[in-house]
Amino acid sequence: MDIRKAVITAAGWGTRFLPVTRSQPKEMLPLVDKPLIQYSVDEALKSGIEQIIMVTSMGKHAIEDYFDRSIDLEYFLERRGETELLRKMVEISSLTDICFFRQKEKLGLGHAILMVKDMVDNEPFAVILPDDIIDSNVPGLKQMIDVYNQYGSSVIAIERVGEKDIGKYGIIEPQQVDKRVYQVLNLVEKPEASEAPSRLGIVGRYILTPRIFDILKFTPPDKNGEIQLTDALGLLLKEQQVFACEIEGTRYDAGTPLGWLKANVSLALQRDDIGPELKEYIRKLL
Repeated sequence: MDIRKAVITAAGWGTRFLPVTRSQPKEMLPLVDKPLIQYSVDEALKSGIEQIIMVTSMGKHAIEDYFDRSIDLEYFLERRGETELLRKMVEISSLTDICFFRQKEKLGLGHAILMVKDMVDNEPFAVILPDDIIDSNVPGLKQMIDVYNQYGSSVIAIERVGEKDIGKYGIIEPQQVDKRVYQVLNLVEKPEASEAPSRLGIVGRYILTPRIFDILKFTPPDKNGEIQLTDALGLLLKEQQVFACEIEGTRYDAGTPLGWLKANVSLALQRDDIGPELKEYIRKLL
């Protein structure tokens, strides 16, 4: 069955960006001239996704407004003769069919996914965490869909992480089956470096079979009362094969101020309109 639907989770507090996220959703922070959340939507559409389900929470109405039409703005741009800007604004509100679901309690990624069971229905689907920006020739999610089409099982995105960062990630115990593709034998959440089964850490892209919903119902919460998707995947491994795709490209952790700044600089340098001048400005600073 084709992967037609993607769940994009945007319900967190954004505590690492306080105080700005007191009133501004983290997902609406700009990367150059587009909000973080649009990069996830663009990646999904370029990967062949037909419908997007976005999980938000209280205070995130700016995300819904962004993907809605802005009649007043369109009228203003039309009167000004700003035809190219007008085209871009209309294009944003016409990107795809986006359904919004509000997570009333922040009880973890697994809980957020479980909440949209009826929207996903009985079919495999993708999950995108907008904190992770993947800059690649082939969209990261498309690389994973190719792996799913070959093996027909759940797929998680991974990258090689440095020893000092192992404790920040879920780490897989891998068995390589193809170039950059591994069967997952086990999952360990944020292990000590000395106890990690590999250096392959899970990053914010997943393709999941619908069986995950039944697993999530019975996944016990962690010490913070949250239902973790990694725990559910560990249980799923007892029933189904799970594969891992080592994404080709550069991932930026835009969920931290430093990672967000790195992503802004890197993506801006690629732009023909601002890259050369920015490069010269950075050179002067250094």
